[in-house]
Amino acid sequence: MGYTHTVTVPLAWDDAMQQAREALASQGFGILSEIDVRATFEAKLGAEAAASVGDYVILGACNPALASRALAAEPALGALLPCNVVVRSGAGASETTVQAIDPQTMVQLSDNPAVREVADDADTRLRAALASLGGSVSQEN
Repeated sequence: MGYTHTVTVPLAWDDAMQQAREALASQGFGILSEIDVRATFEAKLGAEAAASVGDYVILGACNPALASRALAAEPALGALLPCNVVVRSGAGASETTVQAIDPQTMVQLSDNPAVREVADDADTRLRAALASLGGSVSQEN
């Protein structure tokens, strides 16, 4: 089983970032955190490392209702939250890749039926958000 859902879209990185945020919001997800990997690499490792990773942001997406259900079922699941969504594009690329964690990875770590229900709901919502960006959603890694 892979651990991400992936879609590659014919959008510039800035456009893909905006559309990814809107798509997640339409499925009830807010952004709790944003990690600019390129900027971090540039600050800590230098311009060459930043250039090699390209435009790369990790969005910490959270659907509060789903998170509440997950934590009520199994408080330790907080270590797996929020759902990470990556928006990345290489230098000069005409396409952008958007990847979301597959919530079914939680099910592999817990045998709690309530966790399975939450993961199924989150999975449906994340797949719908990615599909709304265009292209076909695939399972990777």
